[in-house]
Amino acid sequence: MIATITTYPLPKPTTPDEARRMFLSTAPRYRDVPGLLRKYYYLSNDGNTLGGVYLWNSRAEAEAMFDDNWRTTMRDKYKINPSVVHFDCPVAVDNLSGKILSDE
Repeated sequence: MIATITTYPLPKPTTPDEARRMFLSTAPRYRDVPGLLRKYYYLSNDGNTLGGVYLWNSRAEAEAMFDDNWRTTMRDKYKINPSVVHFDCPVAVDNLSGKILSDE
């Protein structure tokens, strides 16, 4: 599995309510994305940074999502270049399903 963290430093702070509205407007796009297991949106406590945490089946599927088109769309929307970092994620604990996920 691969974990990806995207980060967007904002030009001005946003409130939790504004962020929630933005997140809910884009959340449906992430349903049925090949290889995407979970996506979490986040907002920093000071409202200056937002982003996403993604869990993927594979790096190839993660990289397919974060292509040049995606980066252009995000740059146009947030007026900055988002940071995208991928990490190997050999084990994940899913307390909702009661499962421990592993690459094996």
